[in-house]
Amino acid sequence: MKWVIIIPDGCADFPVESIGGKTPLQAAKIPNMDRIAQQGVVGRSDNVPRVFTPGSEVANMTLFGYNPHEFFTGRAPIEAAAQGIQLGPYDWAIRCNLVTVQDQIMVDFTADHISSEEAAEMLRTAQEKLGNAQLEFVPGVSYRNLLIYRGQSPSDVPFSSDTRTTAPHDLTDESIESDFPKGPGCELLCRLMEESQAVFQDHPVNQKRVAAGKRPATNLWLWGLGKTPQLPSFESLHGCRGAMITAVDLLRGLAALIGWDRIDVVGATGYLDTNYAGKGQAAIEALKTHDIVCVHVEATDEASHEGRVDEKIKALEAIDHHVVGPVLDALEKIGDYRILVMPDHPTPVSTKKHSHGWVPFATCGKGIQADGSKSYDEVAAGESNLQFPDGWKLIPSWIQAGFSGR
Repeated sequence: MKWVIIIPDGCADFPVESIGGKTPLQAAKIPNMDRIAQQGVVGRSDNVPRVFTPGSEVANMTLFGYNPHEFFTGRAPIEAAAQGIQLGPYDWAIRCNLVTVQDQIMVDFTADHISSEEAAEMLRTAQEKLGNAQLEFVPGVSYRNLLIYRGQSPSDVPFSSDTRTTAPHDLTDESIESDFPKGPGCELLCRLMEESQAVFQDHPVNQKRVAAGKRPATNLWLWGLGKTPQLPSFESLHGCRGAMITAVDLLRGLAALIGWDRIDVVGATGYLDTNYAGKGQAAIEALKTHDIVCVHVEATDEASHEGRVDEKIKALEAIDHHVVGPVLDALEKIGDYRILVMPDHPTPVSTKKHSHGWVPFATCGKGIQADGSKSYDEVAAGESNLQFPDGWKLIPSWIQAGFSGR
């Protein structure tokens, strides 16, 4: 038996006036996702409980079958796991974005998609000017970086579960004045964020970027902090050996924490220009050695954050053509299988933000009786009786028994 999960990140959406009142899923030409719906069932899952800020960290933990009420500790420690960073009992990981802020407005939470090489150079300067033995700036991929706080004892740690921060991608085009960190340890985080502006103002990387017509990285934005979560392995829960294909450290980190292998694909960028076909072929190859394979594609979420419905539709069509179609064809030749397509959370292009709410899924394969669905989209899923208000219950049900029709 083989299982495949395909995650078009943030693809769930609202009707968009410019495309005739349809959602991007309805407007996109996605014959392979529709084929899954027609051969199986559609339904809905709510992956982010209202007590949590809507985001990929909680949503994907839920999607993989882990109750965030029990296991979630923060986004940054998951990304630290992706880099193999060991956190001690009093250490905290903090997500460290390079962003563009002008006149107290979050102009660009990616600093114009700064390159990893440029980001690493700026993080080295941050370490020299702002870091110390207790504060370690760690370069990641592009604008996505980390700050590690090394604590020596419980009394040495300023943060707690009551520390509150805001994700910069939820502030696009908005004022940041009311969204600096709050609660225990906020003074340290705010000081670092504010001092970074002076450190970066005349940085050689920014001088080159401005000369090239690109936005500068004006500030550090610190958020998503936490301690390492303790997750039981996926194999111990379900008896499946898994592999993750993604260009995003958050998903790499979750894979590491649940005991899945991580497969890198050349040209996978975590953006609109990612190597869709490479991901599809990597998944087919991984099925030879793994029981369950997950393909995560960030492009749909990135298009939403930029408010570009046309690019979101293109990304959906690319995922359908280069990932879903080839993988489904391969599964049908292998034998017994189940395939599931589902985003982690909604990211409406109208708001450019992650959102609470239902996400649609489609699945077919062994043990799944067709329910008469014609298409994979939010409307079709809303008409289904197959609903998972506690999203973490979907994967165990899907793996153990499959789904019957409505």
